[in-house]
Amino acid sequence: MFIQQLINGLTLGAIYSLIALGYTLVYGILRLINFAHSEVLMLGAFIGLGVLTFFPAAFQAGPLGLTTVFVLSMLGSGVLNMFIEKCAYRPLRHTLSLAPLISAIGISIILQNAVFLWITNQSQTFPEIVVPTNFSIGPATLNSLQLVILFTSLVLMVLLHLFIQKTKTGKAMRACADDLEAAALMGIDSNQIIGITFLVGGALGGAAGVLNGMYYGSIKYNLGFLPGVKAFTAAVLGGIGNIQGAVLGGFILGILEVAAAGYLPNGSEWKDVVAFVILIFVLLIRPTGILGEKIAEKV
Repeated sequence: MFIQQLINGLTLGAIYSLIALGYTLVYGILRLINFAHSEVLMLGAFIGLGVLTFFPAAFQAGPLGLTTVFVLSMLGSGVLNMFIEKCAYRPLRHTLSLAPLISAIGISIILQNAVFLWITNQSQTFPEIVVPTNFSIGPATLNSLQLVILFTSLVLMVLLHLFIQKTKTGKAMRACADDLEAAALMGIDSNQIIGITFLVGGALGGAAGVLNGMYYGSIKYNLGFLPGVKAFTAAVLGGIGNIQGAVLGGFILGILEVAAAGYLPNGSEWKDVVAFVILIFVLLIRPTGILGEKIAEKV
């Protein structure tokens, strides 16, 4: 029972970690909570559904078809996130910090209602693109869908780590996260780096949207709200702005949520409450999160 719950928790946590990385990347540079990220996640899922609907050959293409679905969803979500940054956040960058936050909430509402009005307000079945196969691990069972989710998430996390640590653009992103103004004085095009950050964060959100659709089997115009809130909680739990913290927080939250559903009386009804309890507890006890560091205020 414990091993099975652990496997289920790691699978769910992998999705939360990908979403949390999108939040933490943007916050690390702009100190902005991109609340529209949950809708980017939702649109990534709809892009994936659109690819599978209009190009049914992706069903028969095996790993290549699945990769194509992910690439197109990530590309579409990333470009959308860049467009959001350019139109809704960049003009407000030097205003009061509350203005970009309100803009982010406004964009979230606009995107959600755009899908509601112009695409569909009904749940859509997400095609079963992974042939279900079960593997026994002692008393527990690991299915092929869980393997795909875990493998895809870990590959994307490793690629992000290598991109941030080894590439010139990644080093520029780290410099901007340390001090945006100083990085600009050293010749780094901050607008370009911020745009790339939104592109990468949106791409991860798009991938998470496809994984979410595969995991639950359906998608809807408001599917991004709960996963988005939970992933934000995971980012805060791990240390908002810290990439490793976002991954750690996502897995911890996934395991705790599944454990609550499995072990608490009427746990399935209480599992969504776990994220909010954790968020309040972390903010009260350790506001910087597990791996977060206290940032000195500039005078």
